Amino acid sequence: MQKIWDLAKERLTTEGIKNGMLLRTDHEVENVWHIAAYGGKLDVVQKIWDLAKELLTTEDIKNEILLLTDHEGKNIWHIAGYGGELDVVQKIWEWAKEILTTEDIENEMVLRTDHKGRTVWHIAAYGGELDLVQKIWDLAKERLTTEDIKNEMLLGTDHEGRNSWHIAAYCGELNGMQNIWELSQYRITTEEIKNEMLLCTDHEGRNAWHNAAFWGKLDLMHKVWELAKKRLTTEEIKNEMLLRTDHEGRNAWHNAAYGGKLDVMQKIWLLPKERLTTEEIKNEMILGTDHERRNASHNAALVVNLDVVQKIWK
Repeated sequence: MQKIWDLAKERLTTEGIKNGMLLRTDHEVENVWHIAAYGGKLDVVQKIWDLAKELLTTEDIKNEILLLTDHEGKNIWHIAGYGGELDVVQKIWEWAKEILTTEDIENEMVLRTDHKGRTVWHIAAYGGELDLVQKIWDLAKERLTTEDIKNEMLLGTDHEGRNSWHIAAYCGELNGMQNIWELSQYRITTEEIKNEMLLCTDHEGRNAWHNAAFWGKLDLMHKVWELAKKRLTTEEIKNEMLLRTDHEGRNAWHNAAYGGKLDVMQKIWLLPKERLTTEEIKNEMILGTDHERRNASHNAALVVNLDVVQKIWK
């Protein structure tokens, strides 16, 4: 990179370097700084920042470096979050405080969403980066009101209807899920914990329990079950966890069969005996079908899992 820069200084005008190198964007509307941040290369990010301060106005740095968004609505801080590099995220935050107003930092960095409706907090949860989740939480607490933290971070959902807790469950991140749960306890009401975390469903009609079963995350399923037992009624556990079906007509047991997850199926099978009638076990679990008219046996056969087929038969 240094070699390219040296050659550019020999052959290009200051204006040419500014517009042709620092500010030029590719087909995804990303400039060289965006690309370096996504790659998590702090030394390269630092070098480009130093060059920008040397050649660009404060207004250019603000609008074309810090706040410029790509074709997916991601600015530099979002991109650094997707890269998952804590040192890059931290450094960009420090630079932003030098250039941006308090309002810009709140609205354009902490609360800004990309075209998928994700803030950098959501992005960190998707990546399962526990240290990054914690860092963004700490930074946000300095800038946001209690109401913003509650509504935009803890309960705010992306375009798939998932808040940060659901995202951690969807990605099978038990530690991340536990961390977000603990952060939520003193900031949202008991009713919101119940309705917005345990019972809330995403665009596929799956709550955290369904997603854990769908991906075969037994440890995560156990955690959600234990949390639910303390906060949901017997009827809610029955209807919203054991019998609830997603947009494809599958309950948690069907999804475990569909994924060929024998250990998950076994775990789910043991739970309903205390909560479902013999008739419900027969009609909703063994014989119940999805939108393609497949029951658990069909789905197990579909993924060619003989152990699962055998277990269902027994």
